[in-house]
Amino acid sequence: MQYHARVPLTGITVVDLTRVMSGPYCTMMLGDLGARVIKIERPGRGDDTRAWGPPFLGGESTYYLSVNRNKESLALDFATTGGRAILERLLSRADVLVENFTPGTLARHGLDAERVAARFPRLVYCSISGYGQTGPRRAEAGYDAVIQAEGGLMSLTGAPGGPPFRLGLPIADMVAGMYAAQGIAAALLARERSGKGAIVDIALLDSVAALLTYQAMASLATGEVPRRCGNGHPSIVPYDTFETADGPLTIAVGNDDQWRRFCEAAELTALAEDARFATNPERARHRDTLVPMLARTFRTRGRAAWMDVLRRATVPCGEVRDVAEALADPQLAARGLIASMRHPTAGAVRMVDSPIRLSNARRHAPPPALGEHTEAILTNDLGLSGDEVRSLREQRVV
Repeated sequence: MQYHARVPLTGITVVDLTRVMSGPYCTMMLGDLGARVIKIERPGRGDDTRAWGPPFLGGESTYYLSVNRNKESLALDFATTGGRAILERLLSRADVLVENFTPGTLARHGLDAERVAARFPRLVYCSISGYGQTGPRRAEAGYDAVIQAEGGLMSLTGAPGGPPFRLGLPIADMVAGMYAAQGIAAALLARERSGKGAIVDIALLDSVAALLTYQAMASLATGEVPRRCGNGHPSIVPYDTFETADGPLTIAVGNDDQWRRFCEAAELTALAEDARFATNPERARHRDTLVPMLARTFRTRGRAAWMDVLRRATVPCGEVRDVAEALADPQLAARGLIASMRHPTAGAVRMVDSPIRLSNARRHAPPPALGEHTEAILTNDLGLSGDEVRSLREQRVV
C-alpha cells in the first residue's frame, strides 16, 4: 500500500477493532485521508459483512467492499492470551484505536478505554456504540433501524398520514462514523499541542438527534411535534416532488426571487401576483391551495421539457433518479468520484470514492482479503520470526 506525503493523516496508525458499518465507515474515512488502518478481524470469519450478500464479487460481499478500502487486514483472536499480547504491541506503536463493541465487552479483556489510556497516554481511543458509554441505556446494543426509529428520523420520513419509513441507507451508522472521524481528527490535533491522547465517545442515538437540526429546534421552541410531509418541506414552498407527463421531478424554490422566475418560466404569472403566494411565509400558509395547482401544471409537459425550461430560468430542479442513473451522472465522472481498484480475488472493483477533495491528494487501495496482511504486519512491524508466526497459526491466534 502506498502512502503519499500530501495526504494529511500520513504517518498516523489506526488499530481498527470495528465491524459492520459505523466503525468501518469511520476508519475508511481516516484511511482515505492517509492514515494507516490495521483492521483486526476474527480468524476464519472476519468482519460480519463479509458474509452479507448477495451480491458478491469474486466471493467478496459488495457490502463489505463498500466501506473497507485503504485498510490492511490482520486476522487475530485478541481474546486469547497470545492475541491480546500482539494487540497490545500494536497499540504501543499506534496513534488511534477505534472500536464499536457494546459497552463493557472490551472491559472483559482488559481493553476498556480507561485501562488502555493509562497504559498508552498518547493514544486516541474512540468508541462508537448505540447509546454511548454513559447513561441508563449504555449496555444496550444499537442497531441502525432501531436508532432511526427512536431518534425521530422515521417519524419525519413518509407521506402525510401514512406510516413512518426507515431511510434506505443505514444513516444512523454512517453519521456516527462521520462524527467519530471528526472527533478523532480533533483529538489528534489537540494531542499535537498537549502531548496527550483522548477518549472519544460517539453514540448513534446522539448522532441522529444532532441530525434533527431545524426540526429539533422547531419542536423545542414551540412544543409542537413535527409531522411527516412527504417530499415537501415544512417551511419552504414549493419545495417538493411533482409528477410530470412522463416521470417525477423535484423543484426547490428557496426564495421569492426564484418563485417569481419559476412562475414566469411555468407561465403562471398570475400566481406570482397573488398575495397568497407572494412571499414564502404566505406560500407555506396556503400550501394546501398552491401545491395542487402546481401539480396540475406539471402534468401538462414531459420531464425533459420542464427541466429545460426551469434550468434556463435558473430555478433549482432535478430528475428523480434511481441509483444507477445517479452514478452515471457525467458530473461524478468529471469529479473522479467513481474509482476503480484491483482486488486480489474480486478483480477490478468500481466503487464510490471519498468526496473529500484536498489538493487532489488521493489514495486508492482496495479493501483487503481476510488476513491478507497478517504475516507482513507480524514480521515487518512486530519483528516476529517465521517460526513464531507459524506457531501462532497452529494455535489459531492468527
